[in-house]
Amino acid sequence: MSSLKGARVDGARILVTGANRGIGLAFVEEAVARGAAAVYAGVRDPDDITPELAATGARIVRLEVTSADDIAAAAAACTDANVVVNNAGYFGNHRLVETDDPEVARREMEVNYFAPLAMTRAFAPVLAAQGGGSIVNVLSVAAIAPTAFMGGYSPSKAAALYLGGIARAELEPHGITVTSLIVGSVDTRMAAHVDGVKERPRDIAAAGLRAMERGEWTCDTDRMAYESRARMALDPVRYERGLGRLLHAASLSTRG
Repeated sequence: MSSLKGARVDGARILVTGANRGIGLAFVEEAVARGAAAVYAGVRDPDDITPELAATGARIVRLEVTSADDIAAAAAACTDANVVVNNAGYFGNHRLVETDDPEVARREMEVNYFAPLAMTRAFAPVLAAQGGGSIVNVLSVAAIAPTAFMGGYSPSKAAALYLGGIARAELEPHGITVTSLIVGSVDTRMAAHVDGVKERPRDIAAAGLRAMERGEWTCDTDRMAYESRARMALDPVRYERGLGRLLHAASLSTRG
């Protein structure tokens, strides 16, 4: 593993996508609390931000991550950025094969894979111009094993995990680190239908920023991520079969 360290949060200029709520908002709050010099909050509609985001004092940037024009404009506006957190994501909650809307999987791939790729391409020169920096990709335990009940979301996050590894190899000579975050069940709108213990978004953000500073390639951010990784390593076939059975479960729970 490279010894290249990531950007320090204190004094950094950080852009966060999908910043209006959930994990994205938590990254903004954590970055502000830890002394970032500037925090750019990427949102789809700057005229419709949450009071919680407004209270952070972050600089609001229009950024629909599937829009090439928005990404180009953001790169032109945030020329001092040295950290990019690719957090914006989409879960369509459809089956992958047996679906009545095949476009859902395409949308998941656009938001969860092609958007971080486009952001990385656009901001790599910006970070390099600062002498280096860091990219953080917010992923999921669904990236490390086929997760049938998450349909097209799982393969889109798996693709983003490979994106991180390839981008890292390309960008390390420019002093840019890439950290992929493997995230379990978090207390956000996406997991509202899941019963049981869920992580605080702020804890995920704190773990992610610490991993970035250390220059970690991949970080399991929480207990579910640790346990999923361990089960996958112990018996990948049994673990994948267990995930497959959840496709037919009446309800989902973080317990057991």
